[in-house]
Amino acid sequence: MQKLSSRRLRFAALSLALCAAAGVAGAQGFAQPDPDFKGAVRAASPVIKAGDSVEMTGQGFKPGQSVTLLRGETVLNRPWTADAEGRIGGRVQVPADASVGRHPVVVRVANPDAAAVIELKVSKDVPLSGADRFDVATNDLVQGLYQVAYSARNDALFVTAAVGRPPVKQSELLKVDPQTLEITARVTPAQVEGQTDGRVYAVYGVAVDDANGNVWVTNTRDDTVAVYRQSDLSLVKQFEPGVLPHGRDLVVDTKDNRVWASGFGGGKFVAFDATTLEVVQDLTVESKVRGGEFGPMALTLDPVAGKLYSVGLSTGEVVVLDGATGAVDNMFRFPTINGGIGVAIDPEGRRLYVAAQGSDNLVIANADTGEVLHDVYVGAGAVYVAFDPHTKLAYVASRGAGTITAVDANGTIVANLDGGTFPNHVLPVGDGTVYAINKSRGADDAAGDQIRRIRPKTL
Repeated sequence: MQKLSSRRLRFAALSLALCAAAGVAGAQGFAQPDPDFKGAVRAASPVIKAGDSVEMTGQGFKPGQSVTLLRGETVLNRPWTADAEGRIGGRVQVPADASVGRHPVVVRVANPDAAAVIELKVSKDVPLSGADRFDVATNDLVQGLYQVAYSARNDALFVTAAVGRPPVKQSELLKVDPQTLEITARVTPAQVEGQTDGRVYAVYGVAVDDANGNVWVTNTRDDTVAVYRQSDLSLVKQFEPGVLPHGRDLVVDTKDNRVWASGFGGGKFVAFDATTLEVVQDLTVESKVRGGEFGPMALTLDPVAGKLYSVGLSTGEVVVLDGATGAVDNMFRFPTINGGIGVAIDPEGRRLYVAAQGSDNLVIANADTGEVLHDVYVGAGAVYVAFDPHTKLAYVASRGAGTITAVDANGTIVANLDGGTFPNHVLPVGDGTVYAINKSRGADDAAGDQIRRIRPKTL
């Protein structure tokens, strides 16, 4: 027994010695870290595929800092050294067998030490198809196109446009002929009161109210909305900043005489009386995901049932609201949705369509139970989806892929059409015709800032 205790003592002493030695050696790797690290790294390309050589850029580093990227235990680059302005850059090779999806990449920084994690999303090609089944007409409009709405009463399109980041000084609301796709009227929003930097109430989301002859827009950058007259684009009412945090989409509910708007900031939904133009409802939807925040993006309406549907950007949730009361009727969560941004409803077929820019997919679900029926890969950066009741097709705009994809209720891709640079919005008008808006890489982009009219040849 005494001999055994001595062995234990010798083993304990040896262990302490090894730990002390490791501590001395390890202390060299625990120098003072960067106390105010602000470095950021991103891929220069909006679409990355397996086998690509990807240009990476970074800024915010301290001059002389060394930056290495790692995926798991695989080192992706020889260390890049930040220049005098704190910038780094170089290429990394994506393996040919890389899985589609979002890959965590560690940004390892030395001199002084720091670390961060970024995501590198790998997408795949969906070949163009079905162009022979559609007639497509395009026209260039103005820089910074965002959304389009249609007035059946006046047979007119209304298109929003805004350029740049705050302070936004260039923005227009356009009236467009649906047949010629030419601009028939235009207006620049008024300057924001109390500001001296020349910013205007830039317009982004748009919806038409034919019952009252109005056009509603979201002034996203100024946390508010505005109302214009359809006939001459004169301003009817400009709401005060703060009424809708980071407004996204608008829908007109003629059944309840309301105009609903989604606000990404803080899970907000605001309802306005379509006649008096007063706020009648202001509600916040809480996420059911622990620690999550429901950030509503697209907003759509089932006009028969009077139900509203909106998708949250970061939680994969879709909320169902009662259009008359604002009460939450239901909430579904779709685990395969990453970056949910578009939502559409087929009222008759009871199908819910959800598009996600992070996972490049379209989920088709039972609108009453949330049961997933189909999960369709549509293309890089799916940002919007709309349902056409005439053809029973859902149209998805994929910003990264540059495509507009028509998908049927069974999850079959009927067509994958060229959408120009950065497709951003799609709008079926009820007779099988679909209008689409795309953005541009800049003022000289010949394939950007266009409106498209897409019409099946069988109509």
